Parts: sequence; C-alpha cells; structure tokens
Amino acid sequence: MVPTLPDVRAVLLVIAGAVISVLAFPPFGPGWLVVVGVTLFLTGLRLAEDRGKGLSLGAIYGLTFFGGLLWWISGLGVIAVIPLVLSQAAFLAVYGWWLVKYNDRSPSTWLLLAVGGWAVMELIRYHFPFGGLEWGAAGYALSDHILTRLPAATVGTTGLTVLVVLIGAVIASALARRWDRRLMWSALVVGAVLLASVVPLFGQPIPGVGFPVNIVQGSTPCPFEHCPPNERLRTYEQHLALTQTITAPGGWLVVWSEGSTGSSNADPVQNPDVGESIGLEAERLGSWMLVGSDRPISDTEWINANVVFDAQGKIVGEYRKQHPVPFGEYIPLRPLFDWIPALSQVPRDMIPGDGPVVFDTGTFKLGSVISFEGSFSRYPLQHRRAGAEVIVVATNEGSYGLTPASDQLIGMTRMRAVELGVAVLHAAVTGKSAVIGPRGDIDETTDLGTQEVLSGLLDLPLRRTPYSYTGDLLMYLVAILGILTWWRARSLVGSGDHTLEEE
Repeated sequence: MVPTLPDVRAVLLVIAGAVISVLAFPPFGPGWLVVVGVTLFLTGLRLAEDRGKGLSLGAIYGLTFFGGLLWWISGLGVIAVIPLVLSQAAFLAVYGWWLVKYNDRSPSTWLLLAVGGWAVMELIRYHFPFGGLEWGAAGYALSDHILTRLPAATVGTTGLTVLVVLIGAVIASALARRWDRRLMWSALVVGAVLLASVVPLFGQPIPGVGFPVNIVQGSTPCPFEHCPPNERLRTYEQHLALTQTITAPGGWLVVWSEGSTGSSNADPVQNPDVGESIGLEAERLGSWMLVGSDRPISDTEWINANVVFDAQGKIVGEYRKQHPVPFGEYIPLRPLFDWIPALSQVPRDMIPGDGPVVFDTGTFKLGSVISFEGSFSRYPLQHRRAGAEVIVVATNEGSYGLTPASDQLIGMTRMRAVELGVAVLHAAVTGKSAVIGPRGDIDETTDLGTQEVLSGLLDLPLRRTPYSYTGDLLMYLVAILGILTWWRARSLVGSGDHTLEEE
C-alpha cells in the first residue's frame, strides 16, 4: 500500500496535533496540551478513507512531532537527526495505516483498537531498533503537573501514556459522532486509576526530613565544544577545585556527573593520583562520592561507569552503563557503516554493563544510571527492585548546547522519581542539574554550562510504590486487549459477518 493524498481537513488536524504535542513538552507547556495533540491526530485518522491515507497521516504526524521535539540532535550533524526522526515517524505511519482499516467499526471496537494499538506500538518502539527510545512518549509531557504526575506512582509513565491516548480516543469518537454508552466505561476507568494514585501517597516521605547532598557541576574548559588537548583532565580539575570549596562535613553524598573524569589520564581507576585526590575529598567531607568516568580498555572498546567512593576515601565499586547510545557510544553493525565519514568520531564501541549495582552507604542504598538510561523506565526500576532508595542520573549533554535537551531529560527523570517514590539526583557536566524529590518536586536547577555546587536534601522512601512492583503492567494489559480485539475484528472481516459489529 503506497501513501495517498488525504483530505485537507485531516492533514491540518494532524499537523496541528503534532505541533501542539511538541508544545506540551519542555521547555514549553503546559503538559496537558499533549491530550489535545493526540486527540487531533486520532480525529484526523478518523477522517481517512483508506489505508494509504492513514499511512500518510501517520507519517505527517510522526515527522512533524519528532522533528519538532528532537531537532536539537542536529547539533551532532544531519546524519544523527534524520535517521532518528525517520525511524520514529515510521512507527506512527504504520499505526495510522493499520488503524484506519477499522474506522467503520463500532465506537467501542475502534476505541480498543486505537488505544491497544498505540500500546503495542510504544512497547515495540521502547525496545527496537538498537534498544529502542522512550523519548516523546505522551506520559512524559505531564511531568510539570503534580496532579498528573501522581498516577505515575501507580501505573508508571507508560500508564499515563495509555490514559492520554484513551482520553484522546474517546474525544475523537465523540467529535466523529460515533459514540455509545459503553464509552462511559472509559471515563470510569480513567477516574479509577486517578483515584488509585492516592495510594502511594501513604508511602511517601515526610517533607523537610532528609539528608544533605551536593551535586558538583564543574562544567568543562570550553562548554558545549571540544577543546583538546587534555580536555578531560581539565574537566576533572575543575570538578575537584569546586569540590574543595565545600566545607566539611559535606553531607551524605557528593555527586559528579558523567564525563567528569576519565580518558587515559583522568580516570580514578587507572590513574592512582586522580583516585587518591578524589578519595581525600571524600574523607575530608566525610561523604560518599560518585564520579562519572569513561575509560578506554583497548583501541576498539571503552567503558562508561559511575565510580563510587566511601566516606573513608576508598573505591568500593562501580556501575557500568548498560544501554549505550547507538551511533553515539557505539556503531551497530559497524562494517556496514564504515563508509560514513561522520562516524569516524566514534572510533571505539562501548562495552555495556550487565545489570544494576546498589551500594549500601549505611544510611541509604544508592543506585545510579547514566544519561540516556534515565530516559527509560526499566533501568531505574531495576535499581529500585534491587533495593536502591536514592538514584543518581549522571549525564553530560555537552553536545547539545543551549537547547531544550536538558529540560526534556529532567522532565523524564522527575517521572522516574515519582514512579519509584525515590529522590533522584540529576547531575550534568554542562546541562542542568537538579535534586528531585520523590513526588517530582524540584526546588531549583543549575544553569546551562555553569560551574556550580547544588545542595539539597534527600528524602528517603518509607515503602515502595505500586509501580515499583508492577512495572509497565497496565501498558502490557492494554496491548494484549488490543491484540485480542484486533484478532476478533480480523476474524469477522474474514468471515464476511459485519452484523456483529453494528451496535
């Protein structure tokens, strides 16, 4: 099936929906605009007359939405942004092509297919290709609203995405004048989930009771640019000098971000002098310290890790990043892409870690993830299930300049805090850093590219949230329901019996 030209009204609805969806995300807002955006997209699909038009409308929405949301990746070059936007838009193109076939079905059947199909699409997108991408999921747009963040403690951000699409599908059905009383059950489901979100509140910490922490944002010698030689050594020296301004006692934890140490001459594991200097600061402050380090292990391989020091200045272990950024930290199927000159900037492939690592500080259990991993629900969830009570998201963001990249990532990591009911320390080299409370609250952030020490209080959870037990169960259940509905609808088409679908 080749794309065909859809109705002008449908095109305008879909473009408007994509633009409004982009405006729902940081640095814009408010986040509830994502409901409007998804509703307009689904309404546009309702107007499509055949699968070719559905394919076109899905592609238009996907290209406009992901192009508008992820334009900042163009800082890495056109080779970075175009394949990413095209691959993500392809999911929505296929979704539109598939859903339009069932536009003539009953309102309840179409609703289940629209929401269930979206859940299937998202679950695939979150894992494929090359490990997937959660960026742009509708639930993340709601990170700026406490009343919409709270349900995430029960159903997760994936559950919020399902609820957004459910509301959008109900409204789209009403606008298309295809409505029956059974759609009222959808409103009841939404209300029940929102009501259930008060349950995690009983397990939240008492505000104002916490443990002091410091995030050291040391920046680089030339923020948002690469300036060899010895850029990493000078970055380490800036973080060390800034840490030396903290007066003892320094609190329970001091965090440096991803890329604050590393390379061959500034790695605390391979360079004893660097390790000793950081250890002396940990001992002076009486604080545990976490520092980001990326170290080469051969001419073709390297490791991205968070190295942890105890309060006596000893290295007690490290967490190794599990999810490398494709074409940024490694080249998938490298022999097939060696002809692309820009990829010569990634001469080594990152070797991924093999699971969560949790450190017992004696006061709380500490887990950490690295940069890109904070945008996925599954990696912080692993650490919470392994016992982590505080989670560090160490990131760099030096390649994205004065763009919305940092705000968007903070929006995602604050959802990690709410989902798991834990404090999150979001530490960046040149991006924005923040101490995020278990309810997603942020008192302040650093500025882009500055050298600052951000101090805050860690609130420890009293118990785990429902989401930390169930994970993305709601999205999986809705996906299964959608598949079962599709199978029934497909069987009816095959038998030629349409009367069962008329209600």
